[in-house]
Amino acid sequence: MNESAAETTGLQALAWLAANDDLLPVFMGATGVSVDDLKANAADPDFLGSVLDFLLMDDAWIVACCEALNLPYDSLMRARAALPGGQQPHWT
Repeated sequence: MNESAAETTGLQALAWLAANDDLLPVFMGATGVSVDDLKANAADPDFLGSVLDFLLMDDAWIVACCEALNLPYDSLMRARAALPGGQQPHWT
């Protein structure tokens, strides 16, 4: 997945999260962002990466998001890997 497609997936995930009345307050509480921050940072690849990091913490969130967006279950992980900071560390 290239960075442009990853940003699109991240933006779709953000829209899904913003519409989720149960999960959005959890994200906002965990990150300290406000509604204004969500709007202001929606196009920021680093912020979209943090949205994906949050969703990737729970398999149920991944499944719900991907099913709602009609995406393959691995798409959030692939999008996260293509955004800044998503690379796997190499310890060798």
